[in-house]
Amino acid sequence: LRGLWVSCSMILKILKVLGQLVLALLVLIILFLAVSLAPIDDTPYRQMPYYTQTKQLLAQLPAPLPAQTGLRAGWAKVNLTPAYTTPTGGYGVRRGAHWTTVTDSVWVRAVALDNGSTRVALVALDLLITPPTVTAQLKKRLPEVGLRWENLYIGAIHSHNSLGGWAPGLVGNLFSGPYEDRIVTHITNTILQAIAAAQRQVAPVQVGYQDVDATSLLYNRLQEGNPVDGPVRMLKFQKATGESALLCAFAGHATIWDANASQFLSRDYPGALVDKLAKETGSFPLFLAGAVGSTGPHHAGATATLAIDSYTDSLMNHIRPTLTRFQLKTDSTLTLRTLPLGLRDPQARVLGNWAVRPWLFKTLYGDFPSDLKALRIGNTLLLATPCDFSGELMPPLLSLARHRGLHLLVTSFNGGYVGYITPDRYYNKDAYETRTMNWFGPYNGAYFTEMMSGLIR
Repeated sequence: LRGLWVSCSMILKILKVLGQLVLALLVLIILFLAVSLAPIDDTPYRQMPYYTQTKQLLAQLPAPLPAQTGLRAGWAKVNLTPAYTTPTGGYGVRRGAHWTTVTDSVWVRAVALDNGSTRVALVALDLLITPPTVTAQLKKRLPEVGLRWENLYIGAIHSHNSLGGWAPGLVGNLFSGPYEDRIVTHITNTILQAIAAAQRQVAPVQVGYQDVDATSLLYNRLQEGNPVDGPVRMLKFQKATGESALLCAFAGHATIWDANASQFLSRDYPGALVDKLAKETGSFPLFLAGAVGSTGPHHAGATATLAIDSYTDSLMNHIRPTLTRFQLKTDSTLTLRTLPLGLRDPQARVLGNWAVRPWLFKTLYGDFPSDLKALRIGNTLLLATPCDFSGELMPPLLSLARHRGLHLLVTSFNGGYVGYITPDRYYNKDAYETRTMNWFGPYNGAYFTEMMSGLIR
């Protein structure tokens, strides 16, 4: 009996210690949740200080400088493929796996523009996005090529099989693999080289715009059957020598390579399209992802390479008849405006309408400034956004631009990144685009639309 009593006493002591440990753990969990989670702030955006600040900055944007010459342009590309492998950016499930096979090299393409009073560099990156870390370096180093951040219009093709390793923090590691500073410096160096090479080729050009509907090649990933932004939009520059550059923007996600194909470095279908355009036209094509938020490519093929070939052929079948229809004109209009974009505090939701507090989000992701950019070339206006911008937000912007006599071309990934911007009616929809990738709370669809409309005006 004494032995049984001793055993029971020891068990009771152990249970008491375990109970104390469990209680302490629960207290720690409650304290952690209290300091790391907060309910969603659903204050209407027009009542928020960031809105007032951005409206003031919009009203204070300077008027365009009068042109001193007609429009001049030059273009060049520099190979971005490094001598070493990197993580393959694009899908979190890859867990930092490196590409090992260069299916097709990745590039930086640049068009330098000038009208005697305004200088602009338009840059297209064969990357998933324009990394904010690269933006930070460019802001310091663009004077090496005679420019500032306010002279740069930049975007990416959004390939999910390109270089990674360019984003620090837990969130950045999920999308692009473990961070390496040398990758950021390599991308920055290549951009500066491409701009400098393009600047050396500047000569008078004529400019023209065309678009063609390719809605049949897209689907709405967020809501099957809902609208997409279907046109392929094209802006052409041509020198007196006949040399030409052709900018294309389209809203299909470059995701024909899937998450299991981490070993392949590739530009996906945008790269194949650029190559086919170069071969058929002899021009210098470049591609920018358009309003890709929630939009995927309709494709089919036994393998990714066959699917890319088939999809690109379908795109070319749409584009080819328009290539001879450009009405090229001499013009001197060149204006670029950068609007610093205020945002609500980060509100990445994790439990119902509870989100991680801003300090924790910034610890996991970083704290990067964002802009909207508006570049007018002749009667074409390009708007660059720091996000996956939804094609469902395009109609009022296109209508306003038409009313102003402008062709509108919206691009994503301009050097900041704030997640997906989708129509506000989807905010509570349980979907990847509207929950996992909505980082800055409600009403951003309306807010972005209002600020972009202001830039059009």
